Parts: sequence; C-alpha cells; structure tokens
Amino acid sequence: MAEPKFVPLTSWQERSPEEMAARAAIFRQQMQRRRTVRYFSGRPVAREVIEDCLLAAGTAPSGANLQPWHFVVVSDPVIKQRIRTEAEKEEHEFYAARAPKEWLAALAPLGTDEHKPFLETAPYLIVIFAQSYGVLPDGRKVKNYYVQESVGIATGMLITAVHNAGLVSLTHTPSPMGFLNEILGRPANEKPFLILVVGYPADDAVVPDIGKKPLEEMATFL
Repeated sequence: MAEPKFVPLTSWQERSPEEMAARAAIFRQQMQRRRTVRYFSGRPVAREVIEDCLLAAGTAPSGANLQPWHFVVVSDPVIKQRIRTEAEKEEHEFYAARAPKEWLAALAPLGTDEHKPFLETAPYLIVIFAQSYGVLPDGRKVKNYYVQESVGIATGMLITAVHNAGLVSLTHTPSPMGFLNEILGRPANEKPFLILVVGYPADDAVVPDIGKKPLEEMATFL
C-alpha cells in the first residue's frame, strides 16, 4: 500500500468578510441567470472554450480521487445525426408507452416531447460517461468508488463552467442510453451518464415560465 504524500496548500486565497460576501452575491446572481435551453443556434464555438470547461469539470472531487468520468465531445454532424436518431427512438417509446402518467404530468410545464432537433443543431454534444472501474496499462481492473456522486459533481461543475463562459446548455438523458457506447466506441466499463448539449441560444429561443425554490424551502440552518 502506497504511503500518502502531502504538499503545502498554496492555491487557497483568503478573502476579507466584505469581499467574500460580495463575491458570493455576484456569483449567485450570475448563476440565477442560468437557464436550461432547448433552442440552439448552429453558431460555432471555439474548441479551446470547451477544453477549458472540461478542465474545470475535471477539478471536481471524486471518491479516492479516481476521477471516474470520461467526456466525449461530439461535433461531427454525422455522429450527431446518429445520436439524434437513436435518442428519438428511445424518447418516442418513453412518451408513447413507458412513462407513467405522473412523470408526463411533471414534464408538461417544460413542453418536452420526443423530438430532439437540438442534438443536431447545437455545435457540441458532450457525452458524459461514468466508469465503474478503471483499467491499468497491464489490463488489471481498479474498482472506482462513489461513481454516481463523483460524476454528478463533475457534471454540475461542467454546466457551471459552460454558463460562466457565456454559453447555454441542456442536460439530456434518453433512456436507455446504451446506444451511445456503440456509436462512440466506448468500453464496457463506461455507462452513459447524460448528454450535455452546449452552444449559443437561438435568436428566438424561449424557456419555460418556471422558477426555483426559495432558500427557506431548500435549506435548513441548525
């Protein structure tokens, strides 16, 4: 078993109480402008922006620091079309047969259906995979821990980074998503977590008239 190795913490920066409060308020205001968008422009986005967003997501904490995620960035129109075709097949089954009435009722205010043109329109689809185990160069398997929690945190940080860069995104989870392994050539130890659609909003983009819970409904201070 390897001995732990530690280095001094040099990256943390202390803030005065006033600066801390101001930064927290500014960031809160910025994030309150974030909206999930389903109407995308085909306007191109520089690859280096996406790379920086991914590197930011990669700073997320993870179980035993095993970082059990892999991001496949899709911009190829042919691959995007294949993903859309397969996703819409699953979505049609979901809306027509599989979804309980309660689920459909919950989705009704969002105006969603089986048609997913954004999968082709947006310049990037970032397909996030969760790795149940890692594979060493000699072929040995290494179990990953807290995979769903770790990948969920990284995904949240990716969504935040995309918003901070000035873009919009949409989390899309067709079910089942096994077709993504085949289309994207991913191994058996990876399970699709979600598709993050990324780009600029369409000029005529609209969003549902919905809101978020106030602090008193989502937090308890003891």
